[in-house]
Amino acid sequence: MLMLWSGVVVGGTIQLARYSNIPGHDGPSPIAWPADSQIPLDVKLPTLVMFVHPHCPCTRASLGELELLMAQVQGRVSVRVVVLKPVGTATNWEKTDLWRTASSIPGVTVYVDNAGVEARRFHSETSGQTLLYDRSGDLQFHGGITSSRGHAGDNPGRSALQDWLREGHSNQVKTPVFGCSLFETNCQQGEVACRP
Repeated sequence: MLMLWSGVVVGGTIQLARYSNIPGHDGPSPIAWPADSQIPLDVKLPTLVMFVHPHCPCTRASLGELELLMAQVQGRVSVRVVVLKPVGTATNWEKTDLWRTASSIPGVTVYVDNAGVEARRFHSETSGQTLLYDRSGDLQFHGGITSSRGHAGDNPGRSALQDWLREGHSNQVKTPVFGCSLFETNCQQGEVACRP
């Protein structure tokens, strides 16, 4: 019996580790700021946009990394966190702890993305997808700022953004995104066990 139980635990641990390291889908990010976007591009500072599913547990780590980034580059970037609100969801469905966390980060403005219109404009498919545009609206970075699902800590995405915002360039322009899907049906309904 002990051997069977040990096998189940080991198997579950392997599956969880495998799932944690599977990136989500990310579409080809627009190389120029979408002209029809209702999210404002800052013409004085670079603009960073992060797309968030308000019920994705993995996104807590992404927001934690964003908070660290903002503490290091305050005043050098305008940040917009765009929170999904699918059609047919209840009033304030999107106003979760993730909304409150994003709203509490100095220098961050939070927007509601009704029906995922903005996420589609920016070809964002995964919660935590982060894009950096320069003052002219040209894409400089796209990807995630965690190294796996729900894992906070040093990672290539945050490092690339720090480099770009401090020095005006980075060797890394794309990283994988780890988070819940923004558009699968179960994720749209707020299920926390979203697939990549």
